[in-house]
Amino acid sequence: MAISYDEFAKVDIRVGTIVGVDPFPEARKPALKLKIDFGPEIGVKKSSAQVTKYYTPETLLGRQVAAVVNFPPRQIGPFMSEVLTLGFPDGEGDVVLVAVERPVPNGGRLF
Repeated sequence: MAISYDEFAKVDIRVGTIVGVDPFPEARKPALKLKIDFGPEIGVKKSSAQVTKYYTPETLLGRQVAAVVNFPPRQIGPFMSEVLTLGFPDGEGDVVLVAVERPVPNGGRLF
């Protein structure tokens, strides 16, 4: 199904740096709670991410990721996820995070 550029432009995808990672034992599927800094315009937002196969808290801290920042917050168990961190499924359906090729300023918008 084709969409127009105007429809695509409504999805606000930004880059941010992971500044905090906590376990999320209450999640139905293994997940981590992320705090992502999107720069001064957007600030730090929270996200739940099912990324435990390939990533540990230590490997995530300081990593830049892409996320949709204009979806409404979503309640995931006792946690309110404010952004959707983006990734692709590997051959087994496990998440591989979308990453930027080189460091860019936090808050940069995908175009």
